[in-house]
Amino acid sequence: MLDSDFLNAVTANSNYLMELEPDRFLHNFHKFAGLEPKGEIYGGWEGDTIAGHSLGHYMSALALLHAQTGNVEAKTRLAYIIDELARCQQAQGDGYVAGFTRKRKDKTIVDGKEIFAEIKAGDIRSAGFDLNGCWVPFYNWHKLYAGFFDAQTYCGLESGIPVAVGLGKYIEDVFANLTDEQVQTVLDCEHGGINESFAELYARTQDNRWLVLAEKLYHKKVLSPLANGKDELANIHANTQVPKLIGLARLYELTGKSSDQKAAHFFWETVTNHHSYVIGGNADREYFFDADSIANHITEQTCEACNTYNMLKLTRHLYSWQPDAAYFDYYERAHLNHMLAQIDPATGMVTYMTPLMSGAARHHSSKFDSFWCCTGSGMETHAKHGDSIWWQGDDTLFVNLYIPSKVDWKAGQAAITMDTAYPYAGAVNLTIDKAEKAFRLAMRIPAWAGEDWTVTVNGEPTQSEKEKGYAYIQRRWKTGDKVALELPLLLRLEATPGNDNVVAILQGPMVMAADLGSSDEPWNGTAPALVGSDLIAGLVSKNADEAVYQSEGIGRPADMKFSPFYANHHRRSAVYFEKFTDAEWADAEIAYAAEQARLKDLAERSVDVMHLGEMQAERDHNLESEISYPVVYRGRNGRDARTGGFFSFDFEVAPGPLKLQASYWGEERAREFYILIDGEKVATQTLDFDKPGKFFDVVYDIPESVTKGKKKVNVRFEPKKGNTAGPVFGVLLFKPKLQSA
Repeated sequence: MLDSDFLNAVTANSNYLMELEPDRFLHNFHKFAGLEPKGEIYGGWEGDTIAGHSLGHYMSALALLHAQTGNVEAKTRLAYIIDELARCQQAQGDGYVAGFTRKRKDKTIVDGKEIFAEIKAGDIRSAGFDLNGCWVPFYNWHKLYAGFFDAQTYCGLESGIPVAVGLGKYIEDVFANLTDEQVQTVLDCEHGGINESFAELYARTQDNRWLVLAEKLYHKKVLSPLANGKDELANIHANTQVPKLIGLARLYELTGKSSDQKAAHFFWETVTNHHSYVIGGNADREYFFDADSIANHITEQTCEACNTYNMLKLTRHLYSWQPDAAYFDYYERAHLNHMLAQIDPATGMVTYMTPLMSGAARHHSSKFDSFWCCTGSGMETHAKHGDSIWWQGDDTLFVNLYIPSKVDWKAGQAAITMDTAYPYAGAVNLTIDKAEKAFRLAMRIPAWAGEDWTVTVNGEPTQSEKEKGYAYIQRRWKTGDKVALELPLLLRLEATPGNDNVVAILQGPMVMAADLGSSDEPWNGTAPALVGSDLIAGLVSKNADEAVYQSEGIGRPADMKFSPFYANHHRRSAVYFEKFTDAEWADAEIAYAAEQARLKDLAERSVDVMHLGEMQAERDHNLESEISYPVVYRGRNGRDARTGGFFSFDFEVAPGPLKLQASYWGEERAREFYILIDGEKVATQTLDFDKPGKFFDVVYDIPESVTKGKKKVNVRFEPKKGNTAGPVFGVLLFKPKLQSA
């Protein structure tokens, strides 16, 4: 790779990887094998029952870093880690090797290994992320397997494969005597791409037992509808699903089973076309939602980084079956606008979510006390930005990503340098550094370029064959030949799927964002809008080299500066905008004024208000809780209570009739709970509303007998057994409006 923001990300990530200590990741592996740990365990998720998942990511990242940069220390560390894992496995004596823990019912934390005796006996307690008290153990192992395979692929380290086989025998035994129904119950807990792990183990060992196991670990509830072309993704956890489809893609490559191919294709098409944001990420609060409803889900909890990391992996599989530039139109969008946005190039720290709500700030990991799933996948993502720039066919070299780089194409006996300032400039220049035989060069022409592009060889127009988004140039190349591609980097609006009135602005592949100030400063403004009949004409270039624009006359409540979204690491941004004509904006302002008047009237009748999830408000109202958690969603703080828990707080009251108002999100599903005042049930609430994209209020009448003669009451939210109460985004006690005589 040559100088670019992508190389900057690789460098920042490389520095971070070298700061991390293998022995700290290995702490639990050593401990549970009866060996003396050599390092203190890391904090964050590594200090929780998912401990160990980061080691697999770290192994893959080291392998990718070595392949990308030639870093010798990365390979040395990887070899050491594998040797230590082999030592741990040998000490275990039965093939087992893991670092995850288990929380028992009495809340003590123990070695996670003890859950597998229960599972083998048919005692399976599976929830979305919990399996018999352990946090996603098979997901954890999937990461470890990937580490072993990447060590072999990118570093030539074969020593991890025997460890992988030994662990495979242990896992095979766990499932050996389970019924199909019991296997499905285990798979209801997030398990990553454990099917991919055994498909790949089969590919590398040619032992058919691993193919049998891979096909056995087929999660029917999710995968069967996809194989039948049905989009049933709404309200299921997004990143839980993507690795399963990567597993099916790998199985198709090994077996040719058409239903696996169909499921992978359908999932990719569905997610990229109907469930993805403009930056290429997907999901809100980690969950898929109804197709084509992006405009209802522009929040501070969008675009989990792991989802896109895995979608890019899936894209590579599908592309390898049949080259089509449409795959890399998506890949480029997500790689540039989401993955590059994730990392702080100054520190190497990464985000979990990439928020798209206007005014939201990005929150980055800490070095040694986060280790979220996205910290782990981030280690890998930013170790391999050179991956997928160039692809090879039989006699064709494909140029898929326009990132400054050099390639030594051994099979084609050629070497090429790519020089470009893309996506800030539309010129992409290739120099043939070596060419010993004829070959085809395939330049990707992005769909947004239309027909307004040119390609020349040595300054002269050249004939090229256009097919599936590529310009193919066939010739007997000579050293020093120069190819120049010119792409039109014009601004354009892109509507959200399902809502033409909510738009984003792009320059070529690059998502643009309005700058709303430093992330260090609070922002309490309203989401900006765009007003006018020709919005693109209202965006004026101020610095072409850095893609900086200024809106003139079209911004509301004021004009704004626009620049590339990905680079706004410590700025608050606006990416999506409602667009209005002048007449529509006049009506919108009237509606806004009416809503402000309503809120002013309600405030004047208020007796007390509780801002749930806010520390000072909860302290002032004597909040008490069990199995209850603060939440933040769409800029609003709230709180929920899980089954067996509650939250309660004190409210001042006033004489006479009163009403209680609670605020909820309009797309919660099948949650039932009770509201009590001083121990008396005043309401039962079921959340199963269809109010997409909205918070809504429910008002409850309070019997005067509950508050009569009192200055304060205790308000309690308590879930029905097996349910969650809330989340509740604020509670208000107020006097009803006086009725005219």
